[in-house]
Amino acid sequence: MAIVLAAGQGKRMKSKLYKVLHPVCGKPMVGHVLDTVKEAESERTVVVVGHGAEMVKARLGDAAEFVLQEKQLGTGHAVQQAEALLGSEDGITIVICGDTPLVQASTLRSMLELHESSGAAATIMSASFEDPTGYGRIIRGEDGTVQRIVEHKDCSAEELLVREINTGTYCFDNRKLFDSLSRVTNQNAQGEYYLTDVIGLLREAGEVVQGYCTADIAEAIGVNDRVALAEAERYMRERINRKHLLNGVTIIDPSNTYIEASVKIGSDTVLYPGTVLRGTTVIGEDCVIGPASELTDAVVHNGVSIKYSVVAESEVGEDSTVGPYANLRPGSKLGRGCKIGDFVELKNATLDDGSKVSHLSYVGDAKVGKEVNIGCGAITVNYDGFNKALTEIGDNAFIGSNVNLIAPVKIGDGAYVVAGSTVTQDVPEGDLAIARERQVNKPGYADKIRARAKAKKERSQK
Repeated sequence: MAIVLAAGQGKRMKSKLYKVLHPVCGKPMVGHVLDTVKEAESERTVVVVGHGAEMVKARLGDAAEFVLQEKQLGTGHAVQQAEALLGSEDGITIVICGDTPLVQASTLRSMLELHESSGAAATIMSASFEDPTGYGRIIRGEDGTVQRIVEHKDCSAEELLVREINTGTYCFDNRKLFDSLSRVTNQNAQGEYYLTDVIGLLREAGEVVQGYCTADIAEAIGVNDRVALAEAERYMRERINRKHLLNGVTIIDPSNTYIEASVKIGSDTVLYPGTVLRGTTVIGEDCVIGPASELTDAVVHNGVSIKYSVVAESEVGEDSTVGPYANLRPGSKLGRGCKIGDFVELKNATLDDGSKVSHLSYVGDAKVGKEVNIGCGAITVNYDGFNKALTEIGDNAFIGSNVNLIAPVKIGDGAYVVAGSTVTQDVPEGDLAIARERQVNKPGYADKIRARAKAKKERSQK
């Protein structure tokens, strides 16, 4: 079981967004915490909500059960709100803050193993800081068990030298947790019920309290302001990049590569600096992504190259190339071996195998067949100011440079549209379409235009 404390507003964030919903590498920090306790095999997870409760519940959906802390009266009071759901249960309960996205499931599992093997009533996750100023100190006895937690302001000179601090993550014998909480008072300067008081009550009752000191001090970071948020983002990004590196992905410059938590990448793919991979993006093997490319919720198959480009909610087929400076907007889908060149924009367009749009074109709301060549400056004119219409281009068609295809229109298999044409009617299979004015040359007229312009300029300068 797990209780996630997520009721605080987070005033120091100075934001309209509630603290635990601030993203770290693309996922709300409380979302990272829920994933972690689930990976640590928590059978039930209760999130204590308060400020922004409806927004938090809407964001997390059915990932947890929820209880409301109407008034924020301290951490002990927050945990007490879960008693109606968990109070009668046997077993171990993890208590963790929703603003600690860097805690790892492997650490929770190790803490739980220590807790169970030692017969502890409570186990505290701790960390050792070079400078523990401001943190509550973990004071251990001669046998290594935790005797008490002492807040910094209450430390003696000897206790101030202790570097081991309380991270605010715990596991408890569930029944002993709620029994002790019923005896916690708010007789303190803040008038609040502190979860740390449970530790003292358990010790007074002769129970064993253990401390598990994590080797990764990043796990102790609680995000209370934008400075800590940026720090958490940096640590999380380093972890994510390291995972991909160890899985066979080459990241040329990890410090300049941003990969969100849910992204998947195949082996032998190379990421160049400036690459940003967001959302549910999936990249296959042997791809080259970047430099300076941004992919969001994209599916990229094996052997693809994407340079200096943006791909959003689109699919790129095997061995295709995109860029430089291309923009694949939502709904675009490329088959195998397609080429999308510089300054090309696609939107809700499907290109079958081997088709090419090499430069300076817009293809929107279109269905393009196999081995089609779309020339420089060609445009599917898909919007009349009120409605979007479909352009269909058959296999092996040729669309010349600077062609306008006024949708809805169909270009048949093998058809040829001459450069500079504005096509308003269907072109049957194998036909050639020319839709432009006949050229007229006027001998010597260019010299007359220049002379006229020069005379006008001279008059204006007098």
